[in-house]
Amino acid sequence: MIKLVRIQAQSAQTYKAIRLAALKQDPLSFGSTYEREALLADQDWLNRAKSLDGQNRVGFFALEDEKALGLVACFRDSENPAVAEVISMWVAPAGRRRGVGSDLLNAIRRWAQEGGIRTLRLLVTSSNTAGISFYERNGFVRTGNTTPYPHTPDIFEIEMTLST
Repeated sequence: MIKLVRIQAQSAQTYKAIRLAALKQDPLSFGSTYEREALLADQDWLNRAKSLDGQNRVGFFALEDEKALGLVACFRDSENPAVAEVISMWVAPAGRRRGVGSDLLNAIRRWAQEGGIRTLRLLVTSSNTAGISFYERNGFVRTGNTTPYPHTPDIFEIEMTLST
């Protein structure tokens, strides 16, 4: 059975493991790199996990029999508290096409609604057609805004939003 678990200080090592697995498996899906984040100390991962306190930042794992199948985080915009940025969304190959990604997004949506956040925003790389389709199936729409992808010049990031 798949369960969702909030990322907290005691799960910092799980957070580290799944984030690094995501960066290694799907490097073009993230603004960071495996090489950069693999250098972070355990204290850095603990600090990251602690920062997901549920007030202005939150993160979730999807677990099945203690095996991590997915990850998502969300940060409230400091300039516009009615908007939050969905980041680090990833589902392991073993969890794809099983509703894991939608479950993770629904957890973020519930958190946003409870916190008065009206809009969720995210960036998805233009080469990630499966991701774009996934977000569209979950109600996100393209805003028309794009930004250059930091690691590969011929790829850009597409901004999408969802009203909560």
